[in-house]
Amino acid sequence: MKFLCLICAEKVMEQLTEADARNHFQEYVEFTRDIKSKGHFVGANRLKPSATAITIRVRDGKVSTTDGPFAETKEQFGGYYLIEARDMNEAIQVAAKIPGAKRGCVELRPVADDPQTLALGF
Repeated sequence: MKFLCLICAEKVMEQLTEADARNHFQEYVEFTRDIKSKGHFVGANRLKPSATAITIRVRDGKVSTTDGPFAETKEQFGGYYLIEARDMNEAIQVAAKIPGAKRGCVELRPVADDPQTLALGF
C-alpha cells in the first residue's frame, strides 16, 4: 500500500538558522537513505515556504487566485514523502522517523487504490 506523509511545521528550512537548517537537512538525508534501503521510498520533495503559495478557486467558471495558503494557521506544509508499507501500522512506524515529526507533525494518509481511481491511470 502507498501512503502520503504530509510534513507540517511552524518553520520550514528557509526560516531556520543556517546551522539548524544544515543539521535538520542532514537528518533528512539519513532518513531518506534509510527508507530507500528498506524499500519504503516511492517519492519525496521539500516545499517552499507558504508565503510562495497561491490558492486557486473556480466558481461559476471564473478563476480567482489569492496569495498565500488557504488556511490561516501557524503550521505549514514543509514537504512530503510517498512511501510503500504493508499496512497502516508499518506506515506509522516509517512516518514516525521523519525528522519533521520532532518539530511539528506528520499527517499520514493512505493513497486511494480503488478501481475507479486506478482506472484514471495514476
